[in-house]
Amino acid sequence: MKKLFLTVIAACLAISPVMAQELQYGRNVSDFASTPKFGGYVIGKYTYTSQDGQNGGNGFSQRLIRAYVDGTILNDFKYRVQVQVNNASFHMKDYFVEWAHWKEFSVKVGQYKRAFLFENPYNPWNVGFGDYSQITKKFAGMGDYNGEASSTGGRDQGIQIQGDLLPMGDGGYRLIHYQLQLMNGQGINTADVNSTKDIIGTLQVQPIKDLYIGAFAWKGNYTSGTTTVDRNRWALAAKYEHKDWSARAEYVNSKGHKISELQADGTFSGAGKADGWYAAVGVPCTDWLKVYAKYDVYRDQASAETMNAMYSIAPNFQIHKNLMLQLQYNYVDNRPTSSHWNELWAEFYFRF
Repeated sequence: MKKLFLTVIAACLAISPVMAQELQYGRNVSDFASTPKFGGYVIGKYTYTSQDGQNGGNGFSQRLIRAYVDGTILNDFKYRVQVQVNNASFHMKDYFVEWAHWKEFSVKVGQYKRAFLFENPYNPWNVGFGDYSQITKKFAGMGDYNGEASSTGGRDQGIQIQGDLLPMGDGGYRLIHYQLQLMNGQGINTADVNSTKDIIGTLQVQPIKDLYIGAFAWKGNYTSGTTTVDRNRWALAAKYEHKDWSARAEYVNSKGHKISELQADGTFSGAGKADGWYAAVGVPCTDWLKVYAKYDVYRDQASAETMNAMYSIAPNFQIHKNLMLQLQYNYVDNRPTSSHWNELWAEFYFRF
C-alpha cells in the first residue's frame, strides 16, 4: 500500500513540469488548464481515557495522512483527486470533475462528500475538535448507523447539481443555496449492489451575511450481503461564522434499522430509528488561540435510555498558518451502560 501511495504522489509531481511546458502550434497549457495545486495534511493523535476496560487504547496514533491535487480545465471545469493513508490502510478519498460555469447551476460527477449536515463538508483542520460530532459520524456516513464502514468519511459516488441564487445587493452573498445528489448509497470505492439510488438534498437560506439556516433530507437504503435496510433521514441546522467567531447547531432524525439488528427469523430487533444533536461555539481569544466548546448527543434508539452525551472543550493553538496543536477534554455520559468517563486528546496538525 505504501508503494502505491508513493507511486501516486510521484506521478502527480511528474505531471507538474509538463503542465508548464508549451504545446505545439504556439499554444500554452495555461490556455486550457490551471497549474495543478498540490497539497495535503498530516494529523497525529495522543489519546487517554478513563473508561473501564479501554486502557489499551491509550497512546499515540496516526489519525490520517492525506495528499491531493486539484485545479481547473477550460476555466469552467474543476477537478480534484485525494488519497488517504491510515496506518497500513490506503484508499482513494475523492475524485470528481465539476462543471461550474454559473454560480446558479453547476454539475459534479465522481466521488465526494454527501450534502448532509453543515459539518460533514468540513475538512478535519476546520472542525475545531479532534473528531466530528456523533451525528455526523452516525448519519452522514462515517461509520454509519446502518453499518457502512467508517473509511467512507461521509462520501459516496454519484452526480450532483448545486447553485447559489438571489444576490443580496451589495452584501456580497446570495440568499439561497441548494444541492441535490443522486448517489449509489454504498460509500466510497464500491460499486452499487442494489437496484436503487439514494437521493440527498439541502436547501439553505442566508437571511443576513454569515448566518446560514439549512434543511437536509436523505432517502435511500444500504445493502450488506443479502440484507438491505432503509436509510431515511432529515435534519435542521444553523450556523454563524463571522471573522474568527463561529457557532453551529444541528439536529438529525433517522428511520431505518441497522444491518446488525437482523435476526434469524428475518425480522429486525430495535426501534428502527435514531436521532441526535449538537451545539458548538468557537471563541477567538488571541491571534493564535481559539477555544471551542460543544454539547454533543447521540441516541441510538431515539430514546433517553439510549443517549450518549459528550461535553467537550478544545483549545486550538495556531503555531503557524500550517501548524496547529489541539488539546481536547471530553466528559462522556453513557446511559445505556450507566457509566461515565473522562477523555483527553492531543492532536498535532500539519498541512502543506
